[in-house]
Amino acid sequence: MTRLKIEIAVPESHLDQVLDALHTAGAGRVGEYARCTSVWRTTGSWLPSPDAQPYLGTAGTVQTAPEIRVESVCDQDQAAAVLRAVRAAHPYEEAVINFLPLFDPVLD
Repeated sequence: MTRLKIEIAVPESHLDQVLDALHTAGAGRVGEYARCTSVWRTTGSWLPSPDAQPYLGTAGTVQTAPEIRVESVCDQDQAAAVLRAVRAAHPYEEAVINFLPLFDPVLD
């Protein structure tokens, strides 16, 4: 089964909701452990188009704001459910949610 790394940028105000959605959808399992994530503070920046309705900032103006970066893992067959759950919990109009395939080396 292909495993995926999940990367999410979220405002701190919605961190708990996004983490709950992520884990309820099945992400964050590593062997006998559940809710495995890494989180750290970062700064995001974006420029909303004139047609955007940004959660933070104003259309046409570059915005920067503190965010929390979340990383976790899931199986490939869980990705669609994880994506739907995180989008439903995330406040951004266009949330950045990346899924990256992980290389699993074969050990002798």
